Amino acid sequence: MKKLIALLIVAFAATTAYAADDCAAQAAEKKLAGAAKNSFMKKCTRDAGAAPENEACAATAKEKKLAGAAKNSFMKKCSAEAAAK
Repeated sequence: MKKLIALLIVAFAATTAYAADDCAAQAAEKKLAGAAKNSFMKKCTRDAGAAPENEACAATAKEKKLAGAAKNSFMKKCSAEAAAK
């Protein structure tokens, strides 16, 4: 079990490192700076590091045309259910 957790942490770290490089390149391409760059980088790395179950939940939320608080609530519940499986 400990080996599995360690492997997941390493995989996540590698994905996050790659995502950060890719996001930095996109920010440079868009010529972002300051607060706009920080906001973009935060969202980009978060989206790039999303777990597969979160992608499925996001797709379902989009199908249901959820937005705002309703989407946040749905995503939280969906992710918890996916993690429990």
